[in-house]
Amino acid sequence: MTVPMTAAELYHHGLRLLLEKDVSGWVDLWDEDGVLEFPFAPQGWPTRLEGKAAVGEYMRHYPDHIDLHDFPEVTIHQTVAPGTIVVEMRGVGRLVATDSPFDLTYIAVVTVKDGRITSYRDYWNPLAVAQTGADFLAATR
Repeated sequence: MTVPMTAAELYHHGLRLLLEKDVSGWVDLWDEDGVLEFPFAPQGWPTRLEGKAAVGEYMRHYPDHIDLHDFPEVTIHQTVAPGTIVVEMRGVGRLVATDSPFDLTYIAVVTVKDGRITSYRDYWNPLAVAQTGADFLAATR
């Protein structure tokens, strides 16, 4: 019997997949009914995606907009809730459309059950993105 990855192991694996531009592999980490939420999404952006298919459709063109190079800072905090972690991280790379730098800090609350992501709340700051480049907001909508 194979033991599913812990939430932290699965999260780190997911970051590697994103750096490898393997979006379909990243989406495969999701439960069929998983929910991705963006509590601080700008007006006109989705705030909630329900189901693996919706997450996959949203992420499908991600590498066409953001060329991730590294996650130089990743801190994972364990919680008392089974399978739930809080992640502080920083992603760096470049915006494809403008070839300008991309450098953004995130906080995520992620729940994993039976080796699949069931809930992912992504707290990123759209005002920080404006400093990185307004083109990001236009390119990723």
